[in-house]
Amino acid sequence: MNLKPALLLALTLIAGTAFAERIGCVTTEWKLVGANHKVCVESFGDPKVPGVTCHVSQARTGGISGSFGLAQDPSQFSLACRQTGPITLPEKLPKEATVFTEDTSIFFKETRVIRLWDEANRTLVYLAISRKLIDGAPANSISTVPVMPWAAR
Repeated sequence: MNLKPALLLALTLIAGTAFAERIGCVTTEWKLVGANHKVCVESFGDPKVPGVTCHVSQARTGGISGSFGLAQDPSQFSLACRQTGPITLPEKLPKEATVFTEDTSIFFKETRVIRLWDEANRTLVYLAISRKLIDGAPANSISTVPVMPWAAR
């Protein structure tokens, strides 16, 4: 029996953040030794708002250090979130919540996606930021999902 999916599900429920599913990667620079530099696309659903799916693309560093997971990936990413089913808002939706995190370095750097609730416009706002312990978070990307009735196709 493979326990990995069950463990991931349990950790998702405990942490309240989503785990991404790798959609695919595209090589951006061939490396003679070690892994190639690439851009990878992953998808994840908002763990507290069913009906929303986000896709994030991120640059991945190759070479020898990238092959061993020691490279620091650049803060280059893009985010797109869409309504992919009926949206069910929880009774108490926090104005701000982290819905996804992924390490991009072994030294305290991560990509984080935060959901903001724009109540006046009934719109979910997803903000991807790069977090570094020292340098702050200058890199960011944004995507919005208006909460509207879902028309079955």
